[in-house]
Amino acid sequence: MDVYEAVTSRRAVRGFSDRPVPREALERVLSAAAWAPSGSNLQPWRAYVVTGEPLAELKKRAGERVAAGDPWDEREYEMYPPALKSPYYERRSAFGEERYGALGIAREDWEARQRAAADNWQCFGAPAALFCYIDRDMGRPQWADLGMFLQTVMLLLRAEGLNSCPQMAWSVFRKTVAEVVSPPEGLVLFCGMSIGFEDVTVDYIRTGRAPLDETVTFVDG
Repeated sequence: MDVYEAVTSRRAVRGFSDRPVPREALERVLSAAAWAPSGSNLQPWRAYVVTGEPLAELKKRAGERVAAGDPWDEREYEMYPPALKSPYYERRSAFGEERYGALGIAREDWEARQRAAADNWQCFGAPAALFCYIDRDMGRPQWADLGMFLQTVMLLLRAEGLNSCPQMAWSVFRKTVAEVVSPPEGLVLFCGMSIGFEDVTVDYIRTGRAPLDETVTFVDG
């Protein structure tokens, strides 16, 4: 698989089979992803890969929290600005309509949306998950480094025939994740990532992208 194919075939998969993910494949991916760029080579990411019984336990605890209606953990970072301006507001709204429309969930059906969102904390059935942390002393440039690392991981997963779904949703269950992975003090959970083989029986609608002239300006000589 060449780089262009990896980029264009990567998407957030929300339906995985229970086929095990080979440990060797994960090791290859994460060893290569270590070459992702970071300012002054700080490599500010700290990743935890969870499979087997520990992941089953995490899903169980998360499911119990959802069933009990436990409040979310306080966010340690702001996922979106409180007032999204155009065109970002419209893009997020369009995503929500596409995502929940594909599931047959009406815009005003908040309970059904919440039930669908709860699949995040079951990793959409994936048999492997990655949780990415960063030292809370790091600044915005290092958070950008995290994005480059995670994108590298997702593209390498495609090269292995695997799929993924990055999930900031795990940040609101960060205490439950910490119970299982036991991160040292001083780390902030940025996101989780479900990893596995796609369940091709699950229907999906792929979200579109803005046309090039909306996001790119060529300044020619």
